[in-house]
Amino acid sequence: MSVTQARRIAARMGNLGTESAFEVSARARALAAQGRPMIYLQIGEPDFDTPANVRAAAKRALDDGETHYAPFPGIPALRDAIAADVAKRKGVDADPSQVFVTVGGKGVMLYAILGLVDPGDEVIVPDPGYPIYESLTRFVGATPVPIPIRMENEFRLDVDELAALITPRTRVLFINSPANPTGGVLNRDDLTRISELAIEHDLWVVADEIYGRILYDGAEHVSIAALPGMAERTIILDGFSKTFAMTGWRLGYAVVPTSLIPTYAQLIINTISCAPTFAQVGAVEALVGPQDDVDAMVVEFRARRDLIVAGLNEIPGIRCATPLGAFYAFPSIAGTGLSGAEFAARLLHEADVCVLAGTAFGSVGTEHIRVSYANSRENLTEALGRIGRFVEAIGHG
Repeated sequence: MSVTQARRIAARMGNLGTESAFEVSARARALAAQGRPMIYLQIGEPDFDTPANVRAAAKRALDDGETHYAPFPGIPALRDAIAADVAKRKGVDADPSQVFVTVGGKGVMLYAILGLVDPGDEVIVPDPGYPIYESLTRFVGATPVPIPIRMENEFRLDVDELAALITPRTRVLFINSPANPTGGVLNRDDLTRISELAIEHDLWVVADEIYGRILYDGAEHVSIAALPGMAERTIILDGFSKTFAMTGWRLGYAVVPTSLIPTYAQLIINTISCAPTFAQVGAVEALVGPQDDVDAMVVEFRARRDLIVAGLNEIPGIRCATPLGAFYAFPSIAGTGLSGAEFAARLLHEADVCVLAGTAFGSVGTEHIRVSYANSRENLTEALGRIGRFVEAIGHG
């Protein structure tokens, strides 16, 4: 056997995609290391620090010796706090036994797909949407089926179009509201109709609600799990990264139907054992402590949203809808004559502004870019100036 044959990797790795934000970030930082004045608008991470009371709680936990294994589903205090918060904010009456604390929200996605999807099954995923939904689906040998999410429909899926995509092989539907990368929000009527389809076709639903508290203009967050007949078929995905600026803490959680408690237990035991104990103590404080920092962050995001949307719409060739949630804009740059991929690549190298191509999130994003406005208003203003000058320079100013 040759050395090459002995060191081969599993064929399934060819099915696994990536998250472009991290790759593009590395390229941008390499340019910045050469002295380029880069502005980063590509990463989905609040630029605020974790609230001080949350950090203090985790520090005390370390000093108190909370450095050992936690129970595999999560510490009881955190599962209780999550169940109470889910009841209060989402209207979902879940027992703490249905709560599983994971290492980031990706764990919730992974366990849903590993536990529910076989090779040959189909999984409906939003396009544009978070790329890991599709990547993990392919990884297990299933087929991702994209449901288009278009700016012309306020970045809400067309429920009739969704119905046409469901086949006897459809197993799981992913929904994300408020959404990455568009900031779109599904309304109550949308979710009611989606729930009717899920019940009619006996589908599991993974409801990614990680941005559920980052809403603007009176938009309502409706959890599909709270609708009639949906608690027993919905996995809620949520966590602490976005709401509490705790990305580096790597804490997410699932609220699962009682029928899936053994499935999630088995998968967590076989993968992570448990999430870090002291971090979970901090997460308890995040949920039960003062919420002032969260409220202030959303107010600031709203101001930044208004700044970036108005500024982009002033640039010839760019059209930007007003997002109702999250901290992303997903403008069309079709009028510039460039594709989203070309626009993002040239903007990085010619204007020192880092954004993502819309195709990082699916084929519907071909003529779009994603702009994260999780950056200071000063930097956003500077970035808008650079984008405007770049568009003018390519002959569309």
